[in-house]
Amino acid sequence: MPQLTGSHTSKLSADAPASEASRDTPGQLPDDIYNVTLPRWRAAIRAHLVKAVARESVARIRSPWLNSYFLYTSALGTHTFFMIALPILFFFGFPEVGRGLVVVLASGVYFSSFIKDLVCSPRPFAPPVNRLTIGTHHLEYGFPSTHSTNSVSMALFVFGQVHSAHSDFSAISSTTYWISCGILTLYAVSIVFGRIYTGMHSFTDCGVGVALGATLWAVYAITGGTFERWLESGSWIVPFVLMPLCLLLVHYHPQPVDDCPCFEDAIAFVSVVLGVCLARWHCVYSGLDGFFDTVMPGGQGDIWTWDENLQWWSLAGAKICFGILIIFIWRLLAKSFLHAVLPPVFRALAPHFDLPHRRFYTPATDYGRLPLENGLRPIPSVIDLPGAFEVSGVNGSEQSRQAIKRRGLNVNAGHEKMHGGTGTSSSLENGKSLDMDKMGVVAMEVVNHYDADVLTKVVVYAGIGFISCEGMPLFFSLIGWGIKAW
Repeated sequence: MPQLTGSHTSKLSADAPASEASRDTPGQLPDDIYNVTLPRWRAAIRAHLVKAVARESVARIRSPWLNSYFLYTSALGTHTFFMIALPILFFFGFPEVGRGLVVVLASGVYFSSFIKDLVCSPRPFAPPVNRLTIGTHHLEYGFPSTHSTNSVSMALFVFGQVHSAHSDFSAISSTTYWISCGILTLYAVSIVFGRIYTGMHSFTDCGVGVALGATLWAVYAITGGTFERWLESGSWIVPFVLMPLCLLLVHYHPQPVDDCPCFEDAIAFVSVVLGVCLARWHCVYSGLDGFFDTVMPGGQGDIWTWDENLQWWSLAGAKICFGILIIFIWRLLAKSFLHAVLPPVFRALAPHFDLPHRRFYTPATDYGRLPLENGLRPIPSVIDLPGAFEVSGVNGSEQSRQAIKRRGLNVNAGHEKMHGGTGTSSSLENGKSLDMDKMGVVAMEVVNHYDADVLTKVVVYAGIGFISCEGMPLFFSLIGWGIKAW
């Protein structure tokens, strides 16, 4: 386990430039780069946020027990946890709850990622802070905290379900109700405070994240019923609205200065919402609703025999394992097919249309074929289990203050690297270019992205949502495994 206590105790001055802080995470390039690249209003917002981050970047007292507690409870607010847990709700006959959680959480991921790439605010500076993280979340911008947004929105959503079960249907006892409220409160507080304790976010990051999560939950609580009825209308207006809306949300996601993975998370969750919503519409339109009322074999009533318990739990385990396996197989097949088909299609269309292009993503006209290791992994980036559970203490060093591990500077830099060059200039949205070498920034590594990756992720993640919501539950019903837990 790395040393987790801060290596410095002095408070960083609020006026200290970003160049004096560590630059091992996005948002900590020289200020001139952001001032030139960003529109004036975005740069002004970022300047205020950087001052807040500097004021709040202080070394913290740590203890081994709290280190472990806040580190590992943070995994309960990650995309990994949600992407594994959410399909299970559909597999066991809770589609309304599953859709609600998907919409609320996806909204949180998209809007927090949108704001992150919009203002490009760094995480707390290290040093003086010594960050403690699971996975690669430190490679994203800091403001606002997506963990805080997700944990609060999910806790409030589940509270709404628990409160309704207790007050409206008397389905749970008062003791169960209050225990559930206590667990939800502990969950949200642990995640939010843990982001501050581990040095991953400032108070400002978490405060805005909490407000964003509560707002998104409130909006869904008010409009969720109307949205569900619209999906169940069976009208062709539903897919004709949802599909263009998904593509527009992807297209108009802000372009950041650094190559931040926030955009990829936004694509994933928006596309999952698209698949889940289309699945619900299709079930109603095609008259498949009757297949989703089947009950899993096992005991009925309050008393189950050992054989009935064994049968139910065996089928439950089989449903989870088989369902997740099918999702992984879909990813592999769809990724391979789309990576083979999309680049030639884009190259054929490029002479006749002005195709959308995003910074850090190489257009199909500039490469022959996608590398096998590029793009979506067999297990998606948000379910990248080895990376998700890699524990690391992130602290600044002299080298990290002068060099940056970049996921990609720009298209030209990527090509120069592929051809043996070492270019470090970066083209900006306003047509200007910056020489990174003259600004004291050394690009240590460039990770290339390709335009085919964007549409590939949209299709693959939409397919995951569709399979989880309709495909697998329908399959379980047809083979006699049932859907509803009881």
